Amino acid sequence: MQVDAVIAPGHAGWEASLKLEFSCPQAPRTTLTRREHSGPLRVQKALYPEGERICHAVIVHPPGGIAGGDQLHVDIDVGSGAHALITTPGATKWYKANGRRAQQEIAVRVAAGAVLEWLPQETIVYDQADTLSATQVALADDALYLGWEVLCLGRRASGESFDNGRHRQRFSLRQGGKLLWNEQGALAGGSNALSCAVGFAGATVCGTLLAAGRPVTQALLDESRAAIASRTDVSRLALTRLPNLLAARYLGPSSEDAKQAFAALWQVLRPALTGHAAVMPRLWST
Repeated sequence: MQVDAVIAPGHAGWEASLKLEFSCPQAPRTTLTRREHSGPLRVQKALYPEGERICHAVIVHPPGGIAGGDQLHVDIDVGSGAHALITTPGATKWYKANGRRAQQEIAVRVAAGAVLEWLPQETIVYDQADTLSATQVALADDALYLGWEVLCLGRRASGESFDNGRHRQRFSLRQGGKLLWNEQGALAGGSNALSCAVGFAGATVCGTLLAAGRPVTQALLDESRAAIASRTDVSRLALTRLPNLLAARYLGPSSEDAKQAFAALWQVLRPALTGHAAVMPRLWST
């Protein structure tokens, strides 16, 4: 049974929450069995462009951006044996703060034998934004997380640089309670970290892709590197293999370049780690 509930907001202002639960009550079909939202954050319907095994969901934020004082909370559970792919229809935008910090918190739990693909469009931090983005991923044994984040500092297409403001980001990933990946950072607009050689070296786009929870062989690592070399300047992207984890890092001038490189990597990793061919969501082409 699918539950689609609307919860009254707890206080004035743009505070929004979204709770999603995917399960396999009738295997092999993955079903969106819980869809609960408060405020302007929701999934309209479950989609099955690849057949019933993999459930696609598109998270929609109608205001189009996160303004100063906004608080967003996303809670995702993927039940045993389920396979979900989550994306967004467009870029996430962090607007000018107006003296108030904006915050987004994402909590993900993936049960044994389950797969979550977290593949949002890029995130754009406007000049004078004040942001905190925090994500926690908890994997059971034999669960898989395959996800990416692409961060753009300023709006280059509009001639805007990230000269003022702050962006803070935290990300942790555990499997069976054991920490596999943990990072946190704070970027100040116009700081030396954005321009110096040991920092961003003038780049305005960075990104991270993680394939976590299952072993990555040397052969798969080599194939992944070859796929990247065919799509982008290899000096902009590097791969690291750790126990039960593969990390890809991008640093360069273009969100499109980053997304194309990550998509090429995803097309190699997905069939190898999940047994399913990489079928690009049509939404990415619109």
